Amino acid sequence: MKKSKVVNENEPPSYQEATAGYPEMEAQFAWDDKIIRRTFIRKVYAILMLQLFVTVGIVCLFTFCAPVRFYIQTNPSLYMASYIMFFATYIALSCCGDLRRQFPWNIILLVLFTLSMAFMMGFVSSFYNTKSVMLCLGITALVCLSVTLFSFQSKIDVTSCQGVLFSLCIAMLLCAITISIVVPFGYVPWLHAIYAVIGAILFTLFLAFDTQLLLGNKRYSISPEEYVFATLSLYLDIIYLFSFLLQLMGNGHD
Repeated sequence: MKKSKVVNENEPPSYQEATAGYPEMEAQFAWDDKIIRRTFIRKVYAILMLQLFVTVGIVCLFTFCAPVRFYIQTNPSLYMASYIMFFATYIALSCCGDLRRQFPWNIILLVLFTLSMAFMMGFVSSFYNTKSVMLCLGITALVCLSVTLFSFQSKIDVTSCQGVLFSLCIAMLLCAITISIVVPFGYVPWLHAIYAVIGAILFTLFLAFDTQLLLGNKRYSISPEEYVFATLSLYLDIIYLFSFLLQLMGNGHD
């Protein structure tokens, strides 16, 4: 028995349906869609590069400059202020769709978000020695390049693997709960290492997931209008990957 397709009369037809029977018009719409997608990708990566340059610059300043490192370590209230700014701008950009599409407010919020996250990463990095920080920066860059090339070239659809990502999130949550219970009785290095490994793997997969959403050539994709949200997602994936690598491989200052 054949199943009939349910059609919503109020739903506007896609360009494939609207141009059915008109091959020249269909080819033109497909070409225009590719141009829009490529412009969207270039815009996202341009903004992302600026975010990463600012973040790396602040991390290096807080790590290499001893007076700055001493000042921020002796003023933890600055970290709390940056965390509040990060949380507020993240909620605004993630939950308010109209706001993140409205120029120039979306750019202003994204700048504040980037500066607050960069400050927090600089603050955390200041407690590790410079070799550890530079090593983790290099590994993060290498992983990001590898994942990006994989996402561009691979036929594997990571956007359909939400179940794997969800399972890793649950495992990471359980590990975090266990650490919070055990920590008052003493630090357990191997348990924290497992937590950091799961976190690094999880955000590497999230990076591949968000990159394929950006490319739009798999089962799921993100709208070209959401360039701020796409940039936000990729930036957070990279930052969290770096932070977990730092927890796993970093050594504190002598």
